[in-house]
Amino acid sequence: MKLKEDLNPMLLLLFHLMVWIYTSITFLPSYLLNRARRMKARSVSGSPEGPYRAVSSTKRLVTSMHLGVDTLDKVFEYAAQRFPYRDCLGTREVISEEDERQNNGKVFKKVILGEYRWLSYEETHSAASRLGSGLSSLGQRPKNNIAIFCETRAEWIIAAQACFMYNFPLVTLYSTLGGPAIAHGLNEAQVTHIITSRELLETRLKAILREVPRLQHIIVVDNTPTTWLGYPRGISVHNMSAVQELGAKPENVARGRQQPLPSDIAVIMYTSGSTGIPKGVMISHSNIIAGITGMAERIPNLSEEDTYIGYLPLAHVLELSAELVCVSHGCRIGYSSPQTLADQSTKIKKGSKGDTSVLQPTLMAAVPEIMDRIYKNVMTKVEEMNHVQRTLFTLAYNYKLEQLAKGYSTPLCDKLVFRKVRSLLGGRTRVLLSGGAPLSAATQRFMNVCFCCPVGQGYGLTETCGAGTISELWDYSTGRVGGPLVCCEIKLKDWVEGGYRSTDKPHPRGEILIGGPNVTMGYYKNQAKNQEDFCVDENGQRWFCTGDIGEFHDDGCLKIIDRKKDLVKLQAGEYVSLGKVEAMLKNCPLVDNICAYANSDETYVIGFVVPNQKQLLALADQYRIRGSWEELCNNKAMEELVLKVITEAALAAQLERFEIPRKIRLSPEPWTPETGLVTDAFKLKRKELKTHYQADIERMYGGK
Repeated sequence: MKLKEDLNPMLLLLFHLMVWIYTSITFLPSYLLNRARRMKARSVSGSPEGPYRAVSSTKRLVTSMHLGVDTLDKVFEYAAQRFPYRDCLGTREVISEEDERQNNGKVFKKVILGEYRWLSYEETHSAASRLGSGLSSLGQRPKNNIAIFCETRAEWIIAAQACFMYNFPLVTLYSTLGGPAIAHGLNEAQVTHIITSRELLETRLKAILREVPRLQHIIVVDNTPTTWLGYPRGISVHNMSAVQELGAKPENVARGRQQPLPSDIAVIMYTSGSTGIPKGVMISHSNIIAGITGMAERIPNLSEEDTYIGYLPLAHVLELSAELVCVSHGCRIGYSSPQTLADQSTKIKKGSKGDTSVLQPTLMAAVPEIMDRIYKNVMTKVEEMNHVQRTLFTLAYNYKLEQLAKGYSTPLCDKLVFRKVRSLLGGRTRVLLSGGAPLSAATQRFMNVCFCCPVGQGYGLTETCGAGTISELWDYSTGRVGGPLVCCEIKLKDWVEGGYRSTDKPHPRGEILIGGPNVTMGYYKNQAKNQEDFCVDENGQRWFCTGDIGEFHDDGCLKIIDRKKDLVKLQAGEYVSLGKVEAMLKNCPLVDNICAYANSDETYVIGFVVPNQKQLLALADQYRIRGSWEELCNNKAMEELVLKVITEAALAAQLERFEIPRKIRLSPEPWTPETGLVTDAFKLKRKELKTHYQADIERMYGGK
């Protein structure tokens, strides 16, 4: 987004003169230090389809960070020996909770939180060791699966490390999964022990216990209550602290443990996939270590001085990998949640501090959905500034945008103009890692400019341990996801039906295949899907077929341009990329979320839209349309007004006429993982959305 300048010509001239002087002084050092132009990767075969490798690993892919540290228990032992007394895991103290009634009658729970309380690396290692010993004394055996069904918190990582130490393959389940999906995962993995929280036990797990006949032991991470009543016969419920006390008994400590091999399964990660029932991805110790080695190489100066804020689901490969990267370098990890992240977050009582303000993290991972929200909130506040403030902000924004495009920094603007925006994330963030879905160019530019830190846009999948590519942090180009990590290689496979070939000009294009030691062992008990998605070449290299379409640029950077499942052929023969349409229209201020839909028997695209409440109410007020939020979203006139705005945004984004939705349905309810319409990474579940809006699809294609 290019903001419009509107100021007195003399003031504009003065500003540009100051900028010219400043740019002239800083040009030479900035030019000499500019690394954005460097080659990122090259085809090791010399052919346009690849495989492509990072320039530093063209001879050999990297498999580990430290010699001999080849399993995840050794990674944590290495960190505990090197950083024994440094802070490791931090949890904020809850001072009070209260109910706050809104004007519409709804009640929201608000919290006042205190400071972070920390466990050192040595204390965390000891807690994990005791828990592993306690689980063993409760009958959990090496190479027998154990499940964790818990929100992101310190106890999650302690439990995971306990399982890694004692070679218990860890089955991870999203805390937002529904009952049937939870039961499917537990039964398929033949789980006898599960680690969970009190809230999830009472709200999700308790209702399906009779459907999981093998389950014997439930370990609750909370300390209260200490006795558990009303559970089916044969199931014992324990507090985590009690299991740790059991594990600390001399006779249990003396029993010792069976250490894992690099080839042993560390995690069976059930994906909250966008289609079908969840699939369990088998990930070995060596897979994860290769993946986090590749990720760590892209984060410069990673050290024990860094602080990471953990709030994304640890059952997602992005968050688990990010936290393991931090552990391997002695960083401290402070825990948060999307509801307590910032001062303005939904559960933070007005006037008290959110987690970023207190923790002041230097490292942060985010999915595009969260970054898009931050972007829209800040830009709304910019629109509310007075004329002079808004124009100065715009001048600084556009100036910095131009400098970043050239690869230059702007310390003066950062200090004088963007310091307040930067403070929204604590004021010390030096690296933002984005993954899980494509990040729009507008949002990426905004984060680069206003938060004064690079955004490392990454690309990876559960099947590749989240590792694939991460853009180098001094590369400020948008729409690209960087070159291959040092742990893997990428090649392009022609997809003739979609019109993508490695011989295409100006860039080779095709389906993305990722190969290397980070490519996982396959799907648990799903041989048919394994044969479909995984293959091994004549050199013994294991490859995963992603289903995504990419193109390689001249400098070795990858750009994701399509997805096989998102491509729909209209009745007239035009191909529409639904993902592309959604990415473009999400930049419209009126749109909080959008799902484009097309039926191959029809001639046009339709869409389901979650409107931005503030923008929609302003639009309704402008046209004097009255009603409650639900009434406005169900109002035909409002639909037409929003469609007009979206069409203008689509034309401005240079979408083709046949790509622009011709009809839309406004949704009064946001799409969250709890609704089952998006995954935990906020990817659209197209099948569920189609079912949910089936009546509207028939209406919009029926001409009504």
